[in-house]
Amino acid sequence: MTIASASTSTQPRQAAIRFIFMTVVLDVLSFGIVIPVLPKLVEDFMSGDTAQAASIYGFMGMAWALMQFVCSPIQGALSDRFGRRPIVLLSNLGLGLDYIFMALAPSITWLFVGRIISGIAASSFSTAGAYIADVTPPEKRAASFGMIGAAFGLGFILGPALGGLLGVVDPRLPFWGAAATSLVNACYGFFVLPESLPREKRMNFSWKRANPIGSFRLLRSHRELLSLAAVVFLGYLGHAVLPSVAVLYVGYRYGWDTKAVGFMLAGAGVTAMIVQGLLMRPLIARFGERKTLLTGLLSGALGFAVYGVATDGWIYCAGIPIMAFWGLAGPSAQAFMSRRVSSSEQGQLQGAIAGLSGIAGLIGPGLFTQAFALFIGAQASWHLPGAPFLLASLLLFVGIAIAWRATRVTRVT
Repeated sequence: MTIASASTSTQPRQAAIRFIFMTVVLDVLSFGIVIPVLPKLVEDFMSGDTAQAASIYGFMGMAWALMQFVCSPIQGALSDRFGRRPIVLLSNLGLGLDYIFMALAPSITWLFVGRIISGIAASSFSTAGAYIADVTPPEKRAASFGMIGAAFGLGFILGPALGGLLGVVDPRLPFWGAAATSLVNACYGFFVLPESLPREKRMNFSWKRANPIGSFRLLRSHRELLSLAAVVFLGYLGHAVLPSVAVLYVGYRYGWDTKAVGFMLAGAGVTAMIVQGLLMRPLIARFGERKTLLTGLLSGALGFAVYGVATDGWIYCAGIPIMAFWGLAGPSAQAFMSRRVSSSEQGQLQGAIAGLSGIAGLIGPGLFTQAFALFIGAQASWHLPGAPFLLASLLLFVGIAIAWRATRVTRVT
């Protein structure tokens, strides 16, 4: 029962975290592979009508976010009842089969259905978060959640690049690549992934807890938990400006082409992965979770402000490393929140957090694209292309105020 035994006991936890890391990398990789070609495939179904294709693609995004909102709490509650392993494996299998479905889709209707199924199967990210909470001591959860963020960054760096290469050969080939990635992930997990939630810690399934509104009741069980949920929601909402407006913004303001945008996105992914994968653990060890959380939120607010006021492309790029440190905030907030619930409620908590992401995904794109259009349109009394980013910055400053007050009460470092 000395150092040797303690070291041995940490090996299963480290192996499990490595698997979940690879699971998230492969999941996000499969999502990223189809990003460059899905809009083009929609456009092909619309006989080249870009305006109509954009409208349908927007509805696809909303449908995907809605499925996340509805199904993430359900999968979280199911994982609290049956364990994390079967939910993660079934999700990987479902995604793989769904990508095959989309690769063979003969019409836009079938492609739309496939996107809805993708939103359902992708809801397992909440289960991955619960798995991390199961196998990680409370004081180390923020760093482990940071590894999940690094996995997202790595997947989004490699996925679109691979999808672009495959899409040159055939616009449906990336879907087959995504299917292969997800199915390999399911097989890998079947042979490697251990269960993290013991039977004696499981909770009976209840639709009261599993529906999106019911899952939010958990967030009201502690005042600090509800406040931190508000911080997380504001973060998700602010983040929606990036996929909604960033590409249009840099093209409009700086005249960047697709190649320049690709390099920018890759650079953002690399810096985010460095911060969450390499710097998260030492920063928390040095400054504690509260300071790390507040620093991350402040970095995001300042990064968005730089994006919004940048008159030249190099100034925008200078904001990327500042923005990368925003990645410290999410894992720190989740670590605080995971301490406020029992082990049998971790899945429900992660489902509720994913539900917040779903709501933000429904609201954010319309909010920021309309703000962008309003301030660059011919009728705009004040020409301000960076308005969406400044709005996102304001949301994060509100989040800082809430987080400062909430963590001052709990203050766990």
